[in-house]
Amino acid sequence: MTVIYNREDKIFRGVVTGGALTSLLVLGLIGLFLFMRGAQIFSDKGIQFITGTNWTAGSGDGVIPDDFSIGAMLVGTVVVSLIALVIAVPLAIGGALYLEFYAPRRIRGALATLLDLAASIPSLIFGLWGIQVFTSFGERWAILINNWLGWIPIFSVEFENFGRSPFIAGCVLGSLIVPITTSVAREVYSRTPRDLVDTCYALGGSKWGAIRSVVIPYGKSGVIGGAMLGLGRALGETVAVYLLLNLV
Repeated sequence: MTVIYNREDKIFRGVVTGGALTSLLVLGLIGLFLFMRGAQIFSDKGIQFITGTNWTAGSGDGVIPDDFSIGAMLVGTVVVSLIALVIAVPLAIGGALYLEFYAPRRIRGALATLLDLAASIPSLIFGLWGIQVFTSFGERWAILINNWLGWIPIFSVEFENFGRSPFIAGCVLGSLIVPITTSVAREVYSRTPRDLVDTCYALGGSKWGAIRSVVIPYGKSGVIGGAMLGLGRALGETVAVYLLLNLV
């Protein structure tokens, strides 16, 4: 079967194709720029740029050379982000299931709206909240966890200020990504085919049985995608962590 395109369709197709190719071209140029500059850095410092921990600015006159490495920052970013993800994902799944299956219908819309608004709160607000409110509360838990689980690197604090530990930063960062992860999980769970849920009820299953055997397996891939979206935001949020760890 031959598809005949009229003039408007051809124009629209050309515009859409041009926009897609332009986006790919821009991304390709960005990637090329990063590759060229990154290759220059690796040619100068080698793998030491990733594995090293030095961050020393030179004197400017060449007597003391610059020595920059991202190893410590890379490890810190990964550790804090993983703590945030471990905290956020269970809360997001529980919140999404409650909103979709247990929350009263008259308040479900209001809760969903508040959740979407919370997802748009700037990280600066979460950082200030972490300093003023959460640090004093979480510091007690940080001390307790350090006493019992200090042999694990992510729970070990080698100085007395427990308010600057990765645990505190991870908790605040986890609270920051809970709303967006919950929104994605709720949207995925809401798309579960109603026929599958009704079939589970018809076979004598309870609501929790339907959620456990139908809803959660159906939305697994979407929840993983939401978790990766939250992880992406956690990896990129520096303001909240900077406020917490430096107490500016």
